Amino acid sequence: MLLPSRTAVLNQMYDQRELDVKKIMEELKPQYGNEKQFNEKLYLEHLMALEANGLVELTNYCLDEQEELVMSYKITDEGRSTVEKYVDQAYRLA
Repeated sequence: MLLPSRTAVLNQMYDQRELDVKKIMEELKPQYGNEKQFNEKLYLEHLMALEANGLVELTNYCLDEQEELVMSYKITDEGRSTVEKYVDQAYRLA
């Protein structure tokens, strides 16, 4: 059984690394890569919703070599508490 996508994104960030949407998707691809909803637009939406709810925060943004915006996020203390409260230990990464 897989976690809901948005919860999986938050869980992926649990160890407080700074991640952007492409890195998150790369790490979740083995479990979620075959889903129709596995696309950059939706996963960026997940990060923005988590940010709006205070669970992650934007830490950096820049343009990459292809002139595309790259936004990096880090989990907040509230986000960590949420993972601890709602994600079973069997699914946690750290």
